[in-house]
Amino acid sequence: MTLLVMVPPQRETTVDWPERLMASVPGLTVVRPEAEEVVAALREADAAYGVLPVELLTATTRLRWLQAQQAGPPPGFYYPELVAHPVVVTNMRDTYTDHVATHTLALVLAMCRGLPGYVRDQQTASWNPDWAPEAVVSLSEATALVVGVGALGSEIGRLLAAFGTRVTGIDVRPEDRPGFTEVLPVDALDAQLPLADLVILTVPHTPDTEGMIGARRLGLLKPSAFFVNVGRGPTVRLDALDAALAAGRLRGAALDVFETEPLPADHPLWRRPEVLITPHVAGAGPHEAERRFAVLLENARRFVAGDNLINVVDKSQWF
Repeated sequence: MTLLVMVPPQRETTVDWPERLMASVPGLTVVRPEAEEVVAALREADAAYGVLPVELLTATTRLRWLQAQQAGPPPGFYYPELVAHPVVVTNMRDTYTDHVATHTLALVLAMCRGLPGYVRDQQTASWNPDWAPEAVVSLSEATALVVGVGALGSEIGRLLAAFGTRVTGIDVRPEDRPGFTEVLPVDALDAQLPLADLVILTVPHTPDTEGMIGARRLGLLKPSAFFVNVGRGPTVRLDALDAALAAGRLRGAALDVFETEPLPADHPLWRRPEVLITPHVAGAGPHEAERRFAVLLENARRFVAGDNLINVVDKSQWF
């Protein structure tokens, strides 16, 4: 028998997963231990689902596969001992691409049409229409730079192109994508930032992307540009973003992810009228739990059969 351990804590939505997995995958045993039982369970585990800190990794003796619960696991998930360990890590990428892409378009449309200002006016019953042509960004005349053209970035670009937006991509693996005028390598980023009306960051948190958007690159944006981050918070230095906004070096920002989460209540970004904040909910939507279960089920079948797994991570790059 092959043993898979679901490492606590687990969401309530996974309560019935052990039974469902075992009913679908002959030869697989799945346990969902309490915290005090997890070390003993991991000593016999062939596979695990969840976050495995170093003290639990050292308890394993035969672990060959670790399924992360998210597309981009939390900071600290890929520590040196895990990277060096022979265990294969898989993630949940592309399980809620449609939800995050839709949320991104909602942020973009809200910023381009000035909705945050009208929402604030609504709170004070203020009738304050702005008919100035420059109050609106026309997507059909805009250039968007999508930084990170994986499944999510590709879908965002496709949706923007439907509005007539000229979309350029930046990616570590540049290749043609539907809706994109071109997809360029990472070394083209600095040259493309000053050309964009919308800069949309979708990249995962990796050793190479941590802090990739700081004071220097924010200074390359044109003052009329909007900046959007729906990737991972540690990729953007929030104090540098706040300073750029305060100095008028960009028009506004829409953020779903943050360098520190929750965003501290005293952070000035909360009070900036040109900033739209959502609390890391871009992935919210129907079927999220079932989509994650489907990835785990597919990989469990493959693991027991000795086949190649899907969504395998380059541990040294964290994605």
